[in-house]
Amino acid sequence: MERTYRVVVAKPGLDGHDRGAKVIARTLRDAGFEVVYTGLHQTPEQIVQAVIQEDADALGLSLLSGAHLVLVPRVVELLKSHGREDVLLVVGGIIPDDDIAALEVAGVSRVFTPGASLDEIGSWLEATLDARERQPG
Repeated sequence: MERTYRVVVAKPGLDGHDRGAKVIARTLRDAGFEVVYTGLHQTPEQIVQAVIQEDADALGLSLLSGAHLVLVPRVVELLKSHGREDVLLVVGGIIPDDDIAALEVAGVSRVFTPGASLDEIGSWLEATLDARERQPG
């Protein structure tokens, strides 16, 4: 890892189940990331404020409710309006295959669905952030 990266893990919307988000947060922490977990029932505005306050390098959104095509674009819009479109945005959870392309067009760098290994998620995040860190400018 080029440096210690700060990652905000958030549960937007009305999801009431956060075991997966907590597992991801702990896995990333154990891999050397600095992780901030925002808790359940976060609004897009609360999530973006956490990203700004924590000066996060990446944001992981965990969604199970089916509201990803509404909530994720709103988070992207708010990140842009606050000048934080540099934040690497990752989504995980119950995301239908047919919706992944729309999320990527909206600005999501990667979507992890059930079955993705914890090692894969951490390794991908580290490699992607390291590549960004090495870019000039």
